Amino acid sequence: MSLTGLEYVQREGRWADLERLRSGNPMYDATIEEIKGRRIRVGDHWLADFASCNYLGFDLEPEIMEAIAPEVARWGTHPSWSRLLGNPAIYPQIEEKLTALLDAPDTLVLPTITHIHMSVLPILAGKDGYVFLDSQAHKTIYDGSMYARGLGATVQRFRANDHEHLRELLKAAPAGVQKVVAMDGVNSMTGNAPDIKAFAAVAREFGALLYVDDAHGFGVIGERAANETSPYGVKGNAIVKYCGETYDNIVLVGGFSKSYSSLLAFLALPTWLKNHLKVSAPPYLYSGPAPTASLATVNAGLDLNEKRGDAIRADLYRKSMKVLDHVRGLGVFTPNTGDTPVIELPLAAGEDIDAVGKLLWERGIYVTLAAYPLVPRDQVGFRAQVTAANTDEEIDQLNAVITELAEAGKLRR
Repeated sequence: MSLTGLEYVQREGRWADLERLRSGNPMYDATIEEIKGRRIRVGDHWLADFASCNYLGFDLEPEIMEAIAPEVARWGTHPSWSRLLGNPAIYPQIEEKLTALLDAPDTLVLPTITHIHMSVLPILAGKDGYVFLDSQAHKTIYDGSMYARGLGATVQRFRANDHEHLRELLKAAPAGVQKVVAMDGVNSMTGNAPDIKAFAAVAREFGALLYVDDAHGFGVIGERAANETSPYGVKGNAIVKYCGETYDNIVLVGGFSKSYSSLLAFLALPTWLKNHLKVSAPPYLYSGPAPTASLATVNAGLDLNEKRGDAIRADLYRKSMKVLDHVRGLGVFTPNTGDTPVIELPLAAGEDIDAVGKLLWERGIYVTLAAYPLVPRDQVGFRAQVTAANTDEEIDQLNAVITELAEAGKLRR
């Protein structure tokens, strides 16, 4: 029996809130027609953009944009071999620079993090292995874990930020099976980073592999140093180095689509595993690679990061704290207990995300509306992501609207 669109939405009731926003809120499914810096135009309406994840502002860097044309002239718009068949020389260039930046044994770049989770997680778990999944892990990690389960692996969830609960599950698991602990680095909603050192210790105690997706941390946080320009550390080389850890029994996953504003992702891993994935991971064997423009901007971004990345991160930290200090000064709740540029603001009980989204729109602020079922009902709200390209005037504009919402009782205290 065929269903009408209305009948389907009514039957699949969990999507009702999102469907209401998609069809009636200008913040959803918008067509952006023009940008000027970190301001965007939708129709004739200009807004300050706090929905992008381009944390370092590399999407607007002339030096990076100028790197595209020479590589396109050399390789064409798309090197459309699978990587197993052929690799333009820019691929090993990127992997060599990335390996040095991360201080990792080796690296492998693939098109997207989603590709990696859906292909590599099942390989690591094996048909009889166990995946121990953080209960707040990103949806793409969850999907990869479910695919691994469909191929025969067992999936068990542990409480977020609770390495002792993980220890209990690992201790109870059968001996001699492959064990993978899958979790996020910097959380995409709370902006908080887990205690990787503690989780790594538990994983090593039981011979498990710790698999960490640091999509939002890579480029922002990095190894700590005496000469660091901010508490983010230096180099932006992700959470493993930020926590002072080694890559022993750790596979780091990251992407260039956030801080580096480019379509590409990577794994930091031992060379033997890299070589194994070349013959076992579908994105390496079958998928079309990233476009030449993305390869060029990653390559140029790595160079720019080396030259002045720490100065950019210092400015990003200052701007992020300008918002976080304001939010905390108002007594408004945010789950971000640290200093990263991901700032989630849950609504007060009973408040309507549609109405709040429309007010933000009217005030010229563009954010990510977090509606159910994207988040649990008690976490519905919005997420503002600060970038180095946001101006201080735009930060002040965001803070003014947060004040207005707080004084109206719209935000959770």
